[in-house]
Amino acid sequence: MKVERVDSKESTVCKFVFTLPDAVFETVLYRYPSYEERTVICCSTMSGCPVGCRFCGAGDHFVRAATYNEIVMQVTHALNATEIRPSKIKKLQIMFMSMGEPLLNKRGIEKACHLLHLMHPRAALLISTMGPRIDYGWINSLSARIPAIGLQFSIHEPSDAARNRLIPFEAKLNLREIAQVGTDWHHITGRKPFFNYCAAEHNTAATDALLLANLFAPSIWEATVSVICERNEGIPSQNDQQKELATRFSERLINLGYNVRVFDPAGQDDIGGGCGQLWFVQKWMKENPDKTRPSIGIASKET
Repeated sequence: MKVERVDSKESTVCKFVFTLPDAVFETVLYRYPSYEERTVICCSTMSGCPVGCRFCGAGDHFVRAATYNEIVMQVTHALNATEIRPSKIKKLQIMFMSMGEPLLNKRGIEKACHLLHLMHPRAALLISTMGPRIDYGWINSLSARIPAIGLQFSIHEPSDAARNRLIPFEAKLNLREIAQVGTDWHHITGRKPFFNYCAAEHNTAATDALLLANLFAPSIWEATVSVICERNEGIPSQNDQQKELATRFSERLINLGYNVRVFDPAGQDDIGGGCGQLWFVQKWMKENPDKTRPSIGIASKET
């Protein structure tokens, strides 16, 4: 296996590219502002992804799911790069959200969560999903056994019609179904799920916030408002404008009773540090077309 480290000009973030004979993974490592204070690791659960989200750099191709060892390896490598003992980190967050749909990799996620919780019992484990149409019994049970697990659903749009254009994968829950699954998870675990929303010009009106509040009760849900990142290398993010949109929409949600966090990732313009900016994966896919196949979401959209 080849491991390449790519450092951003923003010193708070770097990326690791893990290249295997039959797959590639990317992991992003953030510090806020130091590794001792808060360390965040975003790791891949698949090489490519079958879902085909249009904002994601890996959205067109799928290779395979990651094994639990490959998931844990990414976390271990990133932690070693901090050059401090994980027990010295005040707030350690391990997020399954760099590449791949975690809930379509049941075997890998279950074993990785158990092992990572044993290795780093104080770490938060966040599973970020678009909500595939599966039996959620196993993730509810896993979350009940491991109190460190958090659950976040990628919503991104206030209506199913708009969301279907963004996420063409057909075998997914609609927004009302996601709201019910998250509510059930809340009642089982006693913890609040998150919805993640990409703020853009077309979906940040007061009416959009009300649509979300009517579906996702602020007494049960928390919100993450994300800055949109460009999936293609060489296209700079309009960060100031996007951040203003995200901040404005977060204020609308706060006024409706939500606890809100705004995610503005570093390294967007030079290493692809943001969500879906899988530049090195895209390069590998182009160089290894015999090892990839079209995402299911793309195939279903074209048929």
